[in-house]
Amino acid sequence: MNHDPAPWETAGHTYRPVPLTPAPLAAHQPHAVPDIQTIQLPDGRIITGYALAPAKAPEPIAERPALNPLAVNITLGGIGFAAVCGGLLLLTTFIAAVAALIQQLVILAAVIFGGFIAFQVLGNPDRTGGTVVNIRRAVFKRNHFHS
Repeated sequence: MNHDPAPWETAGHTYRPVPLTPAPLAAHQPHAVPDIQTIQLPDGRIITGYALAPAKAPEPIAERPALNPLAVNITLGGIGFAAVCGGLLLLTTFIAAVAALIQQLVILAAVIFGGFIAFQVLGNPDRTGGTVVNIRRAVFKRNHFHS
């Protein structure tokens, strides 16, 4: 990239910024010269000054039309209903989540308990005999084997 160096980047050159000159202030001329008024105070002093125009009274505010109470109730009811709907949505979501958690816990318990029962029924391969063997021994021992 080839670019011209800035004045302060050139070796041996001192950069001196030129100060900005402020713009001349425009004299503000009033549209009309106010009247001069002289008054005498109750203690006898005379005061001279500019006469001020008396302040205008503000315009009376037009009365607002009365609101229909039925319209107010319907509006406030709609706002309340909208606020409740958000809470109901969160509540139903929470209930669904708790139901799913309970369902998963029941399935987990069934798997664990089912595994325990299966292990008891099928038995340990290292264990010989079991309930069936003990019943046969008892029957043969007493010579009461019925076919």
